[in-house]
Amino acid sequence: MDRRPLFVPTLFAGPFDLRPWRLSDADVLREAAADPYIPLVTTVPARYDAQSARAFVERQWAKAATGAGYSFAVTRRADERAVGFVGLFPQDDGRASIGYWTAASTRGQGVAGHALCAVAGWALSELGLARLELHIEPWNTGSLRTAERAGFRREGRLRSHRTIAGERRDMELYALLAADLDRPATDILPTSGAAASSSRV
Repeated sequence: MDRRPLFVPTLFAGPFDLRPWRLSDADVLREAAADPYIPLVTTVPARYDAQSARAFVERQWAKAATGAGYSFAVTRRADERAVGFVGLFPQDDGRASIGYWTAASTRGQGVAGHALCAVAGWALSELGLARLELHIEPWNTGSLRTAERAGFRREGRLRSHRTIAGERRDMELYALLAADLDRPATDILPTSGAAASSSRV
């Protein structure tokens, strides 16, 4: 796969913006580190300190610099505060995986849904990708609903697909194709869950 540096743009997502990470986004990382689930399925540190927060942001910058993927901070446009994450990680055959998480204090506000719709639409139309995939644990009803409302279709269960907290766990596979852009996504309604999709981000 071509590993040229990638440019991370700013994307509009309803009342939110997706933009490159900044060192000043430490507050959302402090909150995410305290979440019982996010550090298990991402590279957010389980114990927050200034050094680990800086290292996380620098890892996100490195993903674009090395061509590994696009990492966005999801920010509230009203005050520019970071409230979550969404990442797009292309493969060499027109596919890409997406991962996301939302800070607990802002769940139920459509953060993940708006972010997922924005990055998926951009990836399929502007980047010309053919297929986007999500892997979500079966119990994570908030993330499942978010995927479905964004137009992703369930394709099946991947048994014993990932190791999380030392256990092999099943994942629901959801996908969105370029051809699906003709189908409107369901309105993005607030949900109580959508903590994270299971990607190491």
